[in-house]
Amino acid sequence: MTKENNIMAIAEITSENFERTIETNPIVILDFWAAWCGPCRNFAPIFEEVANKYPDIVFGKINTEEQQELAGNFGIRSIPTIAVFREQIMIYFEAGSLSAHNLTQLIEEIRGLNMDEIREEIATQQQDSK
Repeated sequence: MTKENNIMAIAEITSENFERTIETNPIVILDFWAAWCGPCRNFAPIFEEVANKYPDIVFGKINTEEQQELAGNFGIRSIPTIAVFREQIMIYFEAGSLSAHNLTQLIEEIRGLNMDEIREEIATQQQDSK
């Protein structure tokens, strides 16, 4: 794959396109990062490599320096932080980078989830908290 293909596989997520991205894609994987962050720079090629294997999934990067409000809304305190949405529900949120193997394994687990059960569980939790 060429470098251009790698860049095209990763979406730049901003406060302007965040909601639309989450609402219009079944699975979205977000990488909160910053240019000055060494671990973020080390994780970037892994994120791109895995993104190229899953063209049906939106992989997005959120620059925490440029998107401070968005990072603040997520309570980002450490980067890189990975967030995964499936059907508009945040399924995974964890600080730290992942190996290509672990990111691939996470994607397969996310794909295997029964979203009806998850929505039912969320509804039960919301009702219990009333």
